[in-house]
Amino acid sequence: MNPTLVILAAGVASRYGSMKQVQGFGPGGETIMDYSIYDAIRSGFGKVVFIIRRDFANNFKEIFEPKLKGKIAFDYVYQEMEFFMNGYIVPPQRSKPWGTAHAVLCAKDAVQEPFAVINADDFYGRDAFQKAHDFLVKDCSEKLFSIIGYELVKTLSEYGSVSRGVCEVDGQGFLVHINERTKIYRENSRIVYEENGNQFELSTATNVSMNFWCFDQSVFLLSEKMFHDFLKLNVSDPQSEFFIPIIADHFIQQGLGKIKLIPTSSQWFGVTYKEDAPEVEKSLKNLIAKGEYREHLWT
Repeated sequence: MNPTLVILAAGVASRYGSMKQVQGFGPGGETIMDYSIYDAIRSGFGKVVFIIRRDFANNFKEIFEPKLKGKIAFDYVYQEMEFFMNGYIVPPQRSKPWGTAHAVLCAKDAVQEPFAVINADDFYGRDAFQKAHDFLVKDCSEKLFSIIGYELVKTLSEYGSVSRGVCEVDGQGFLVHINERTKIYRENSRIVYEENGNQFELSTATNVSMNFWCFDQSVFLLSEKMFHDFLKLNVSDPQSEFFIPIIADHFIQQGLGKIKLIPTSSQWFGVTYKEDAPEVEKSLKNLIAKGEYREHLWT
């Protein structure tokens, strides 16, 4: 069975200021997602599941369905704050989704095979998709997940702070811890993050998650249980988020299995801020000039 690609495209994009998920960056108006799907098809994925918000579903479908029909199976899942609340009520002051792990949980009924998860607005590169596919087909199980790892220094924005899952691995390349750091930035020659008003330095060679995960479908049952536990403690906090690294760290610390960090040679780039957009367009043009992609991707 070919693995599925799950794309997280329901984010609010508050720092960017518009729907970057559907913005065209390629010479033919291609979105970053187009390149991810193209690489997934070339690597052997059999289906794409888009996690989106219901309020822009029609616009989203108009953009992607004409491109993808006949090329790969696809489905849509809506991330609704009311899903999987198990009796809890969404507080009226809550305005943003519950986070990436809740988004993945919303895809529970649409995925019946091992799957990869990516962000809609990150460019990951073909090598990353090929390695993810091979892991999902050959090695993935309820006891073994994986994450595609990138060097921190290659994932920063020149225009502000970024959020990254900072990875600590053992001598065999398995995750020991993953911690979500929500404010990482350069300060002169250093890379630092802030937490609770304090500043901490990170090595430039730190392995980080760009939210490219490979899971067995058993992760849905674990996520559902953990989301209920999360709500007990955080339902009244309008800023709380249920991140994928929370699931991953629990999986490791409770001895439920292992997560292999698979390094990739692919160059990451993405759009956190409006000022990142010209660099993304430039990077895509360079890859097209090298022959890695067609100028008009789907023709």
